[in-house]
Amino acid sequence: MIGDRLPLALDAMDAWGDSTVAVLHPAEDADLSALPKAHAHIVSPLITVCARFERMGYTVSPELPKDTRFTASIVCLTRARAEAQALVAAATAQTDGPVIVDGQKTDGADSMLKALRQRAEVSAPISKAHGKIYWIPGGADFSDWARGPELHPGGFWTAPGVFSADGVDPASALLVEALPETMVGTVADLGAGWGFLSAHVLTRDVQTVHLVDAHDMALQCARHNVTDDRARFHWADATTWTPAEKVDAVVMNPPFHKSRSADPAIGRAFIANAARILRPHGALWMVANRHLPYEDALTSDFAKVVELDGDARFKLVRAERPRQRKR
Repeated sequence: MIGDRLPLALDAMDAWGDSTVAVLHPAEDADLSALPKAHAHIVSPLITVCARFERMGYTVSPELPKDTRFTASIVCLTRARAEAQALVAAATAQTDGPVIVDGQKTDGADSMLKALRQRAEVSAPISKAHGKIYWIPGGADFSDWARGPELHPGGFWTAPGVFSADGVDPASALLVEALPETMVGTVADLGAGWGFLSAHVLTRDVQTVHLVDAHDMALQCARHNVTDDRARFHWADATTWTPAEKVDAVVMNPPFHKSRSADPAIGRAFIANAARILRPHGALWMVANRHLPYEDALTSDFAKVVELDGDARFKLVRAERPRQRKR
């Protein structure tokens, strides 16, 4: 993990002091104790990551501030290659000193090292804890790696690192087909992503659709894809987001992992929050991978649960009459 490698890299560079350092896309549980908080700026599109580091005393933002130069930057590799390349491009464009790259081997640390060696002078890598850390001089031109929201050939805007960036998610497409023709009132799309479900809900006679997602870049794409005046966008944790007034319906295709392994607890938290924010006669419309064990959570939080016609991979659920629980 980065906490094992970063102190070694900083010692090897022998270039610390009062540097202003940008840290791009660290994991929520990343150990950055080697960095002085007063001189570190955490950049993450995830509000949960920003909130955690802000509580610890770091300066945070969802993107690099455009008018700021950094003495050094640290790029924490992500699994999406195009996203990792975009982070390197952003860091080199705004960094005067070294750009440090850190990642697990499973996140492409070796392939990124190979790609960087073809374009810049790269330090000798430091290997530890199943990962590598290395650095390149700032100011190198990686502008051809820069990426942001862009129009997909399928007709929607998306970006590297956003869920289902390469096409419509088949589970969401299945849920759209199951939604009733008549929907009214206020709807919340928990984990809205780039807005596929919300765009379809807005073809109904609804009053408002709240698009809630923890990923800032996903919401930037959603603003391109969903231009209806009835849409409201919320950069928030969908498991805790609270509307000003309870909603009439919730639609969702909840995530089920933070890392490579499945974690049904995330989906259960989505279900619990859906029940909490729904009106007494509201309904939840949800799609999930068929193997995920959500039945107990659904029957615990809703008085009526109906499994609709899904397919071999995905199950569709309509849950009604949320159980009112004392907080």
